[in-house]
Amino acid sequence: MIGHLAFAAGSPCPTFVVDGGRLPEDQDGLLEYLTEARRYLVAAGGSHVLKIALVQPSPHPMFDLEYRFVQALPGAVGRFDLRGSCGHSILSAVAAAERMSMVPRLVPGARVRVHVLNNDDQVVCEVDRVARDTIGFTVHFVRRRPVPLTDLLVTGTPRTTLISDGERHEVSLVSSGNPYVFVDARHLGIAVADQLFAADEALFARMVRIRLAAADRLGWPREGAFPKVAAILPIGGGQVAARAISVPSWHPTIALTGAVCLASALRIPGSVTAAVAEEAGVLAGATEIVTAGGRTCVTAATGEVSGRPALIWASVAGKHVDFQGSFLLEPLARLHFEEISRCLALSATPA
Repeated sequence: MIGHLAFAAGSPCPTFVVDGGRLPEDQDGLLEYLTEARRYLVAAGGSHVLKIALVQPSPHPMFDLEYRFVQALPGAVGRFDLRGSCGHSILSAVAAAERMSMVPRLVPGARVRVHVLNNDDQVVCEVDRVARDTIGFTVHFVRRRPVPLTDLLVTGTPRTTLISDGERHEVSLVSSGNPYVFVDARHLGIAVADQLFAADEALFARMVRIRLAAADRLGWPREGAFPKVAAILPIGGGQVAARAISVPSWHPTIALTGAVCLASALRIPGSVTAAVAEEAGVLAGATEIVTAGGRTCVTAATGEVSGRPALIWASVAGKHVDFQGSFLLEPLARLHFEEISRCLALSATPA
């Protein structure tokens, strides 16, 4: 089997992309193969590569690709979380899919429609520019039908109280692209963006404890990667500062799915996020999210369903992927035998 590495700007690490159609469909068999692959990567110096994308052509006429995300967890090579998705890895998977001839050559204006198997998301990756090994994208998270914003609330309420170390935290638990815990940074004693972006290990530990309290509330495994957690702060002029935690440290910017989730959450009436949006002067349409690593512009298009505000789609512009190369994945090389056998059978067929 051939492995591919691609890095989406703003991601904590490159994504390791493989042909998902060659791997077992059952979870136990899949994780056995992925454990072999990770052990090989780690031995080669790739312990920092914690994102895995499984991609293959989609049998559904509405989509070009099927994508499945696997989050490798720090520690033993066989620890994974298959619960959520990753927008940066979707873009890396599209870039690698072109190299695997799963999609036509990517040119400006091309659109690749991706079905996310983890959570049934529909993502359209629109190509903006192409260089030798770099592809620029605008990413659209599209809903099959408008979804009432309140339906994105994981606990069914705009505000949820979590308790960690005896301290009460009022947060909003929202799922759009990925499930997130959003907390007002001022509740954590953070008053300005520069303070939020400072390397503060005490703040990191406090946010981790909030995330663990949310996982407990939802009945999800504490050792997993979800839900994510982010602290937000109004800046003004339609800008919101955000600091999020990835696996296993601070996210250098904000996840693509995090940007989509936050843009949606800012519009949910009565939420912690809506209060921040009002103070920041966020209007309908585009929102600028300011992070320690740069700025992300995300647009959330809303309408109404039965008189209730609803999310139609969300888009993030200005993303790009650098394709870093392909290599023989030696432990899984045996998975090529079936293809070789088919080729030999065809070559032996009389004309």
